[in-house]
Amino acid sequence: MALKQLDHVNLRTGNLKAMIGFYETVLGLRLGPRPPFAFDGAWLYCAAQAPAHLIAVPESAGMPEAGPACLQLEHFAFAGEGLVDFMAHLQRHGVAYRPAALPEFGIVQINLHDVDGNHLHIDFAPEDGADLAPFPAT
Repeated sequence: MALKQLDHVNLRTGNLKAMIGFYETVLGLRLGPRPPFAFDGAWLYCAAQAPAHLIAVPESAGMPEAGPACLQLEHFAFAGEGLVDFMAHLQRHGVAYRPAALPEFGIVQINLHDVDGNHLHIDFAPEDGADLAPFPAT
């Protein structure tokens, strides 16, 4: 058996509506079909794949406060296109990010956090003439 690709990440959240809004608005994922589970949640799609699964957990069910100290997942990543446009998009939406160039791997990572504080990054191939200077980390 060989692994082929990341299928999805499942995130527990006490902020379902805000998390859906973040993944739709900031990352361009779209809310889509989800099996009729006995608990609330959402599947967010990128083309035909649903890489982000959200599960609503009421605070009364023992959901810890949001933030880095209670997270069990260090990060997950997407591949993207349009590095400069994406950084401008993040700035328009007031989303803090940190770019990291990894020339030995031929990628530029844009690191950010979602509404619950989960770390994610979007990996881009460097674009011809792309200059990170106009888009400093926020």
